[in-house]
Amino acid sequence: MSPLVIRDARTEDADEIAGVHVRSWQAAYRGLIDQSVLDGLSITERADGWRRNIADPLPTTLGLLVATRDEQVVAWTSFGSGRDPDGLADGEVYGIYADPSAWSTGAGHALLQAAEQRISDSGYRRAYLWVLDGNERADAFYARHGWVEDGAIKIEERPQLTMSEHRRVKPLR
Repeated sequence: MSPLVIRDARTEDADEIAGVHVRSWQAAYRGLIDQSVLDGLSITERADGWRRNIADPLPTTLGLLVATRDEQVVAWTSFGSGRDPDGLADGEVYGIYADPSAWSTGAGHALLQAAEQRISDSGYRRAYLWVLDGNERADAFYARHGWVEDGAIKIEERPQLTMSEHRRVKPLR
């Protein structure tokens, strides 16, 4: 297997980031989210959004990193300042997704470590992230990396989609 490279995302990565995003959702959330929603995900629409996000990140964003093998994006993570009213003093991992073909290859591990380091380097002592209820694979991954549930839950409403999530936290220093 070729070496894994972690680097900052570039606008030309948008299509590959979107592809990973869609394929990951379709595999990881099967049975957790309505199948018609998963089937309707569009790589083209996601790519347009990622191009905008990379070119003009939100003020809360600290980074968007990709993991590549053979110059192909196999996973990504975005992170920044906490966005929840009770987590404003913390950093947040907004998302971390690996292409299903890259699951259990170390890509997620490397990205999570890099995101934790960048959040810590930005002065945050703690970080949090949200996990879709029922996503046992993600829960096990985060538990192995020292992230613990803190009891917080949220219901996220999106068009044609309601997601129940629970929060995990980790001290960084």
